[in-house]
Amino acid sequence: MMRIGFLGAGIWLGSLAWLAAGDWPAYRADAARSGCSDEAIPNQLALRWVYRSALAPRPAWPNSDRIDFDQVFQPIIVGDLVLFGSSVDDQVVAIEAATGKVRWRVVTNGPIRFAPVAWEDRVFVAGDDGWLRALALQDGAELWKVRGGPDDRMVLGNERMISKWPARGGPVVVDGIVYFAAGIWPSDGVYLHAIEAKTGAAVWSNGDTGRLFMAQPHGGAEAESGVSAQGYLVAAGDQLIVPTGRAVPAFFDRKSGALQFYQLQQNQQRGGTRAMAADRFLFNAGCLFERETGNLSSQVGLGPSVAVGNGVVQADGRSLKASKWEDAQIIDRKGQSQSVRRLVEDRLVTMEREILDFIVAKGDAICGEDGRVCAVDYAGQRTVWWSHEVEGKALGLAAGNGRVVVSTDQGCVYGFDGVRGAPAVEIAGASKPGVPEVSEVARQAAEEILAKSSITEGYCVDLGAGDGDLAIALAARSKLQIYAVEADAGRVKSLRDRLIECGWYGDRVVVLQADPAKVPFPKQFANLVVSSAAMSGKVSDSIVTEAERLQRPWGGIRCFGNAGAMAAVKKEGLPGAGSWTHQNSNAANTLCSDDSVVKGPLSMFWFRDVDFEIPNRHGQGPAPLVDEGCMVVGGVDGIACLDAFNARTLWIHEEKGNLRDYDGIHHDVGVGETGSNFCLGGGSVFLRNAGRCVQLDLHTGEVVREYRVPMPTGGKEPGAAANQNWGFLGYQDGL
Repeated sequence: MMRIGFLGAGIWLGSLAWLAAGDWPAYRADAARSGCSDEAIPNQLALRWVYRSALAPRPAWPNSDRIDFDQVFQPIIVGDLVLFGSSVDDQVVAIEAATGKVRWRVVTNGPIRFAPVAWEDRVFVAGDDGWLRALALQDGAELWKVRGGPDDRMVLGNERMISKWPARGGPVVVDGIVYFAAGIWPSDGVYLHAIEAKTGAAVWSNGDTGRLFMAQPHGGAEAESGVSAQGYLVAAGDQLIVPTGRAVPAFFDRKSGALQFYQLQQNQQRGGTRAMAADRFLFNAGCLFERETGNLSSQVGLGPSVAVGNGVVQADGRSLKASKWEDAQIIDRKGQSQSVRRLVEDRLVTMEREILDFIVAKGDAICGEDGRVCAVDYAGQRTVWWSHEVEGKALGLAAGNGRVVVSTDQGCVYGFDGVRGAPAVEIAGASKPGVPEVSEVARQAAEEILAKSSITEGYCVDLGAGDGDLAIALAARSKLQIYAVEADAGRVKSLRDRLIECGWYGDRVVVLQADPAKVPFPKQFANLVVSSAAMSGKVSDSIVTEAERLQRPWGGIRCFGNAGAMAAVKKEGLPGAGSWTHQNSNAANTLCSDDSVVKGPLSMFWFRDVDFEIPNRHGQGPAPLVDEGCMVVGGVDGIACLDAFNARTLWIHEEKGNLRDYDGIHHDVGVGETGSNFCLGGGSVFLRNAGRCVQLDLHTGEVVREYRVPMPTGGKEPGAAANQNWGFLGYQDGL
């Protein structure tokens, strides 16, 4: 039986006519993201296989509850295949559902954060490398690909080298058209595309919604902003709906690509990445929005939801609530009669554990929990009739063709079916874990490079990586994250396969096919630049020039030459670069930078999630400070230093009580009255906290000295006075 969403056959019949009877071809089953299938699952389920990734998923925004589209490798089921993409080793993997055998793998040029979507004989994959690829279901062969952004430039995004316009509008297919979006920073451009699924030809592209002068969430505020595509796209009728991360989704005309509405100011703090079309509404972040207007209709709770038949099933902690749609007349606040469409609770099922996510297959809810997946007959007896332990949180679910597939946040994908008696198959993402063998020359060269550069952490680029032995040898002896650049396609594939086998790909080493003399990487980000090609002969001037471009100022090293004769060249400071060492620029509070390098217009250089707690912005805490290539950020109970050129955390100093008074939503005047509690100068960070001031080494975070407030003559012992706190803090000329 073909799956038809409860929105009505008139909407979806043409859209889904190609689907096989029991497929689960997209994230949450269909273009509406309903999470529902009409096919029943087997009444006895057994574990058939487990795929264990060498590394757990790495979400783009691990500390955001509202931007959670990539917590697991989200699976789909098409025919006899289970497919998913990886955010850690950049692969699309196709597994034979009956045997657990890996049929094919395809490696892309960046993390894959969204489930593939299948159509006819192909599957579409969007990735952080900015491309949408059409791959043959049979063998993974590339049929066509479309770039989402205007060019191939890359940036460091979420601690990986990715496209400046990552494809984070997860693809959806309707009526032979595949839609996706690329770009998450409005000022750099956001691009929404409609592509012919068969040919890869463009139907339309909208690149105008990245820079819109529009009303902002704070009442009365207007500014240039735009749509930030972050989440799975939703198609409903003639509408295309784009989740925008923490904000409410934007609505577009699916036929033309024109923006219909994007109501930031009306909805203020509402919004999230998960969206689902149901009836005449869009479910998003616990709210129902009218699809016709984009207006808020009602709030229904933040738990996961599934659209079924003529209603919705919602999870709320340890319960499942089934509701039906109802038209009713109510009296509004003005005493007027008003027609409303609403959900009315029909039945409630109590569970043993918290439901993290769930889907529905016929009358069964398949629930993902922490450490377990279970099936509950929510429409009948309301009991859990099957369960199985899993490793991690079960957040990725699919059901189709007599199978249930479960994916967890530990990188495990489980395949269940109704065939009992056969032993479960274990599939290792890394078939040969361990340290790969390399040549003696590469080993010696790596040891020499590390000794002469004294760099063992950070980003390393190998220009002309060849067979990859040098990159592997460096990774084995350091904590470097290495980008191996090689022009030859055969060598690239061979090196990628080798690294995937040992479980290092994506985490320790990434391989990019490109001209080593002209790499799409940003300038001045690399802590170390080497060249395998230079070990076998004289390196070209163009590669040396490219190495200089990539070197990070204030200590970046390029190390070229033959083994035994390596020459290390250090890049000093950046000519014309200024500093911002105090809250208002300098000790004189001039609010004026002496930098002559930065010119407009500005563009995103790097971005990432925080790895320690910083104060709420409403508390008006201190600004970050910058000097000698270091960016120092004040945090709650501590202070951190980042590499200003690549966002890598250099150190974190714990300081109990630091900035706690600024961590709130009280909208105080903050540092405008109190001044910042830290400043930079003389290669040090000075941090005041209550009655002490700590001097830290700018580059290492080590404590250099501690200062106490001087006591007046004849005063009491330190700490006994009424107020021993430091006030204004500044540094100038050694004082």
